[in-house]
Order: sequence, then structure tokens, then C-alpha cells
Amino acid sequence: MVATVLNGCAGGIKGGDYLNREPTFVIEQFFQGHVKAWGMIQDRSGKVLTRFEADIKASWEGNKGVLDETFKYLESGERQKRVWNITKTGEFSYVGTAGDIIGVATGKQFGNAVNWVYSMNVPVGEKTVKLKFDDWLWSMDDKVAINRSYLKKFGFTVAEITLFLQQQ
Repeated sequence: MVATVLNGCAGGIKGGDYLNREPTFVIEQFFQGHVKAWGMIQDRSGKVLTRFEADIKASWEGNKGVLDETFKYLESGERQKRVWNITKTGEFSYVGTAGDIIGVATGKQFGNAVNWVYSMNVPVGEKTVKLKFDDWLWSMDDKVAINRSYLKKFGFTVAEITLFLQQQ
């Protein structure tokens, strides 16, 4: 059991490890125009629960951006929409809101990585569970990024999302 807990924790990711890595992930440049994404959600044992595709229409004006996301879950055919309103608050910091996000998401850019932290009520079967998201994006080049989200309850990772994003 100890190995399961240790393997499920994402505490080893530190933004400072990415400060000098290239290419720099500039949110307002990457999320401009149409971005296509493919991903999956896994439970804490690694079992794939669902796969999905996403279309993101993104735009920036000054320090404000909008990410209009439409998700299609491949197993169920269900669709989900989320619109992020993001504000750049400093040279390397951001805040964001969306209809299903609790409060405000905070983002920080570290070289080729960006970390977002926020909470969301997530449907699980017949009920809804409040989970904390520790969301990391890494730029691969100017058109491709990889995203890993660690969904936590009581400090333990209960699920993970892997997402590949590509500018179109």
C-alpha cells in the first residue's frame, strides 16, 4: 500500500526544474486560434476510464484571453463545454475562471512549463466530488504541448489526465 501511495503522488514536480528549458511556454502565444487536443482520464491504478477529444478556440487581447473548449468523450459520445477567461497578472503569473471551476485558478509559467492549480466539482457516478487539480503543461515546440493533470482528494492523487495539444 505504501508503494501505491508514493507512486500516486505528484509532489515531485517543481516549477524551478523547468526555468531554463526551451522552448518557453507562452500561454498567450500557444493558445491563439484553433488548438486540437486528445486525451484520457485514468484512475489511481492506471486504468483508462475514458478517452476524449477537444477543440479549443482561443483568443488574446492585451492581458486577457478566452479559451472556448468543447470536449467529446469517445466511449459515451457525451459533450462538455468550458469557457476559460484568463488574465495575465504578472510577467509569469495568470488567473483564470470558468463556469465549473470553484473560485479562481492560479497559473505560473516556469520556462517550458506552466502550472495551474484549481478546484472543481467533478461528477462521479450519481454524486459530485470536489477535487483539487494540479495541472502541468509542457511545450514540446511552438505547435505541440503535453498536459498532465493530477486530481487530488485529501492530498492524494485519485485520477490523472493526460492530454496532447496541437495548434492547427
